[in-house]
Amino acid sequence: MISLRSELVQKLDLKLSPRMIQTLEILQLPLTDLQARIEKEVQENPVLEFNESQREDGPTPDITVPETPEVTISAEDQLISYDPDGPMIHDQDNALDFQRLEQIDRDWDGALNEESRVSRNRLEEEGDRSMDAMQNLISRSVSLQDHLLEQLGFMNVTQEEVDRVLYIIGFLDFGNEERPGTGYLTTPLETLVAESPEPVTMEEMQEALDILQKLEPAGIGARNLRECLLLQVNDETPLRETVKKLIQNHLEDIQFSRVSNIEKKMNLDLETILEAIDVIRHLDPKPASRFNNETTHYVVPDIIIERNDRGEYEIKLTDDWMPEVRISPRYMQMYKTKGGDSETRKFLREKLQAANWLRDAIEQRRNTLMKVTRSIIDHQRAFLDKGPEYIQPLKMQQIADQVGVHVTTVSRAVDNKWVQTPRGVFPLKRFFVGGKTNDQTGQDFAWEKVKQQLLSFIAEEDKNHPLSDDELQKKFQEAGYDVARRTVTKYRKLLNIASSRQRKLWGK
Repeated sequence: MISLRSELVQKLDLKLSPRMIQTLEILQLPLTDLQARIEKEVQENPVLEFNESQREDGPTPDITVPETPEVTISAEDQLISYDPDGPMIHDQDNALDFQRLEQIDRDWDGALNEESRVSRNRLEEEGDRSMDAMQNLISRSVSLQDHLLEQLGFMNVTQEEVDRVLYIIGFLDFGNEERPGTGYLTTPLETLVAESPEPVTMEEMQEALDILQKLEPAGIGARNLRECLLLQVNDETPLRETVKKLIQNHLEDIQFSRVSNIEKKMNLDLETILEAIDVIRHLDPKPASRFNNETTHYVVPDIIIERNDRGEYEIKLTDDWMPEVRISPRYMQMYKTKGGDSETRKFLREKLQAANWLRDAIEQRRNTLMKVTRSIIDHQRAFLDKGPEYIQPLKMQQIADQVGVHVTTVSRAVDNKWVQTPRGVFPLKRFFVGGKTNDQTGQDFAWEKVKQQLLSFIAEEDKNHPLSDDELQKKFQEAGYDVARRTVTKYRKLLNIASSRQRKLWGK
């Protein structure tokens, strides 16, 4: 039987106001994104304009109006409290905004025309500055594709052969953001022939591959490591024939230091074998890796930490170049004037409120960044004084407790932020690391210390008898670090350190 009934249910929900959401968004933005956000707000909020005179003539006097907070907006303003009893503002539809602007224009006898000209001129100037900045960027580095195409232009080949080579180049491994390219051709020639947009025979495709493999860097277009190394062996290669035989028949023996196997099968003396192996070690197994095929990303530090004459670290936010915005004085006068259309005054009040939300969010971002960075410096003083190997374990919760904010606020504050220090430029998140306690000293140590200690153990080991991961673990325990064997293996691989067998000197 189905029945209907009503009942009261009490529950607690957390809802963020639009203003709080904007504050969190602004806090998380790095400088370059913050600049774009400010410019977007100026374009969408007609009462905002860029403040050209503030830096030339000094700060503009604060302007206040009834029913709204102070509205002069600047990254250098002091934090001013917001009136929580002010009207709740909802985002307006763009079409409605334009309608109201037209009404304002009619009511105020074209007063917007001059403001519009100022805004257009300001945007044009910004565009010119952006173009100047683009012209000052370092020119794009030559890609591997460009390098290959340039060489093809100097070869005595037909247009049909060029087209086939270009077709093959499209299938080379150029890598991606996670790894560098090898330059290998990983697609079988049979597949290329079958999928070619133009009729082509297997012989013609092989001829095109032969042309490609004659280009620089040597080894390009190889289908595996063995072919890549063989393509780099030429008449000037020392011990040419021995090197070729080692590549053709003993790559696995070389990888695992089985020199005795090579001696028996090749009937050569140990010295010759070691010399030939050294030649192979100087060949390039990934000929495409030397070319940068990715866009260069420029890092703009949000924070600068400098050490003064007293040995203290000072913090500076690098936002002095950020565009400053303010309320248009003409709109302010329009709002303060008694009378006029009620819809117009309501529209202006909403836009003035939104402008103050933006101002408060920017200033809150500055204050939070300063406090969080200062707290980080207090915990990581040894890092700045002595170097990265002295970094201390630090959790975001510790900073949150000291600053008096929620841990998610700290996470947003350090996200995508970079800091310039006397030790270099680092992501702000770099200062947060896990760790354990040293059994001998009782002090906490960061996992970064494990990496540095591992490098030290490897550098000091006897290369005739390199340390295994079990032996490395014992050395860590002797030094007071309770590190598991799997942790040793993990960090050894992260640091690209070969296994003990591969580190062993040849013939020893």
